[in-house]
Order: sequence, then structure tokens, then C-alpha cells
Amino acid sequence: MGGDVGGGTVRFARWDGAGSPFRVVSTALPARLDAGEVLVEVELATICGSDLHTVAGHRPAPTPTVLGHEQVGRVVAAAPGAPVRPGDRVVWSVTVSCGACPRCTRGLEHKCVRLRKFGHEPVDGGWTLSGGFATHAVLPAGTTIVPVPEDLPDVVAAPASCATATVAAMLDAAPPLPGRVLVTGAGLLGVTAAAMCATAGAEVTVSDPDPARRRLATRFGADRVAAPGEPLTGFDVALELSGSATAVEGCLAALDVGGHAVLAGSVSPGPPVTIAPERFVRNLLTVTGVHNYRPGHLRRAVAFLTGHAGRFPFAELVGERFALTDLDRAFAAAGRSPALRQAVDPRR
Repeated sequence: MGGDVGGGTVRFARWDGAGSPFRVVSTALPARLDAGEVLVEVELATICGSDLHTVAGHRPAPTPTVLGHEQVGRVVAAAPGAPVRPGDRVVWSVTVSCGACPRCTRGLEHKCVRLRKFGHEPVDGGWTLSGGFATHAVLPAGTTIVPVPEDLPDVVAAPASCATATVAAMLDAAPPLPGRVLVTGAGLLGVTAAAMCATAGAEVTVSDPDPARRRLATRFGADRVAAPGEPLTGFDVALELSGSATAVEGCLAALDVGGHAVLAGSVSPGPPVTIAPERFVRNLLTVTGVHNYRPGHLRRAVAFLTGHAGRFPFAELVGERFALTDLDRAFAAAGRSPALRQAVDPRR
């Protein structure tokens, strides 16, 4: 069984490929939702770094598509079997999993054999409202949906769906804290990692080439900041979030005996890194890659932001709010603004 939606018209920003402007398109809502599906009105979306890389042509994407995968919204309609009700304020996962394939049954839902990704699907592939840069989104069965409190600011809640949940996945892959932690890259993920590690009692060092971002990291719990090239050694955990091959090598070199590096920044092709296998063997080093995240990581992200939004200035990390029709200007601002995110309000 499905669920009645009641009809109506919605808008989305269609992206046709690198070098093409966004075009705001109107379309009709589906008359009914399939079992387990949810229709959400998007309150606010933020522009992730991967959105910037896609639009610049640095990473492949199907076209035409609706980009955006960091957002918060309000449930408008929910079909039978859905985990939420109309009126709920929610965030939702980047990934949509089948729940039945060998990977899903092994706990690798985020690498499902039939994986679909929010903000990464073709408009003409049968799931049109599949990105955050739209007035509404349809969340298929298999999407992790997590309620968020009414008093959590939209600019704080929206990045939970990517940045915060990814950091939660990285910490789940690392040994239990506290300990000495190195974070390379002080973008939104990096300062979030600093805050989550500091909250767990770790001694946190953040490395970034930008002096302003290093200063920002101290406001998110970093005990020490460093520029690339400064000698860094003796760390129990190294979290790499910049995607720089040099930073990856620096993380590996900074580990103490028994140390664990977690890599999440290298999501686009780049130069190879040099490792010395003997050092990994003799020093009992571990390296783990993290890409996407499991359902529990999004729940942990929301819980962390709910409990600590007042302690750390997450709301200050998002710059100007743009209308859906100003998406090109929003992307241009994201490329030059010191703010770590720009916001899009599709209702404007």
C-alpha cells in the first residue's frame, strides 16, 4: 500500500553538468507514495564541499540531477511503513539501501549493492525529487530518517546528514577515546571532529594551512593547532579530512606504536602516497577508510549536535542564505567566502 499526497507543484534546481547554470524547474508531486516512502518539505540545505567539486567538474555525476545532500526538513506525508509522521522535523541519510543484499546483511548498508544516493541521482531515473536543492524531497524506503528537535537551528541541523555523520563514522572506526588525536583539515568536518574528540576527553591537535581555520579550530576544542610541515609525532589516532596526499602521508608518519589512521577526505582521484610497509608491521599500525556512514552514525550526529550546539559555535559556520533561484550565486559565494558552508532556503 502507498500513501496519498494530494497533488500540488514543487520546484527543484536542475543541474545539467559542469559549466551549465542551475535551472529552477517546476514539477507535479507524485499522486501517491510507495510503501515506506516519505515526502518532506526542505527547510534549509547547505552546500557541501563535494557539491562544489561536482559543479567544478572534479568528480563525476549523472546529469541532469538535483544536487544537495545536507538538509533539514518537515515531513508532509508518510506512507504506511514509514518511520516518521507528518509534522516531524527530520534529517535523512545520504544513502538509500535495500537492506537485503549481502553487503547490507553484513552491516555495510552504506555500500549496498543496489545503493542510491541522495543528491547523486539522475532526474530522469524515476526519482526526480532526490536532492536537497528543492522545495520538497521524496525519501524512499531504506533511507535513514532521524527526528531533530525544534530548537536546533536549521544551519546546525542540516550538515548532520553528511559532515557530522561522517565524523561519527570515523570515530566509530577508530579506537575508543580519549587519547592523542591529530585532525588534518579544518573545514566543517575537521572542526566537527575536533569538537567530538574534545568532548570525548581526547587531546586534540588540528593541522591546516589556513591561519583563520586554525584559529577557528581552537574554538571547537583543539588544544593545539599546527601548519602543514610542522613536526607532529606520537598520536594514537589520526583523522584525515583534507583529501591532500601530503596530509595523508603526514597522518601516517605522526602515528605512535599501535596508532590508527582513519582516512575520509580522499574521495576524488589524486596522487598516490608513499608508505613504508616495515614501519606498519613493526609499529602495529592500522589504516581504515571511511566513506558514507551507517544508520547509527546519523543518529549519533543528531544527538551530538543536540547536546553540544550551545558549547561550540556551529551556527556561525554557515554564511549567507540564498534563494533557490540564486543557487549559482550561492556556489560562487561558497568558493570565496570564509564561511565553511553557504545556505539555501528553497522556500524563498
